[in-house]
Amino acid sequence: MTQVEKSKIFNAKDLIAYFLVAGTGAVIQLVSSSLIQDWFDISWSDSIVPSYLVGLVWGFILTKLFAFDARRSNQTRREMVKFFMVATFSLFVTKLGADGSYYIVTHYLGYDIYEAKLPFGKKEVNITEMVCYIFGQGCSFVSNYILHKTFTFKSTGFYNRLKVLIR
Repeated sequence: MTQVEKSKIFNAKDLIAYFLVAGTGAVIQLVSSSLIQDWFDISWSDSIVPSYLVGLVWGFILTKLFAFDARRSNQTRREMVKFFMVATFSLFVTKLGADGSYYIVTHYLGYDIYEAKLPFGKKEVNITEMVCYIFGQGCSFVSNYILHKTFTFKSTGFYNRLKVLIR
């Protein structure tokens, strides 16, 4: 990849906008994960997929409107299909990053599970799980940014070929 191609992918404006949008999505995921754990009495690992799906809807809207300046592209359906494909891949990256790092931290590195109460809250938060979840989200951030920039919100001809295959 040449320097010109790299600068097109990693330009500061898009990267900052995407970071803010993805950060909002990450907060939505963390909050919904906590609520899902409480409501359905499931583990943090089991809450990753449903909380990711909650963040997915908000992620598409925010990414389309703010991150890659695609609000007037008139290709929303095409972008939704591509976004969902990237998001499906990203879900596996998030889950693998979170579960894998948790396993490595607790089994191979031998770190204990740390819990702390949130200020003004009653719930204890497992800090080890949260840090590992954020690590998984960070891995997902990198792959998402590159794929959305070069695939989802760019006309690649993929969607047209996919429509022909489906029909």
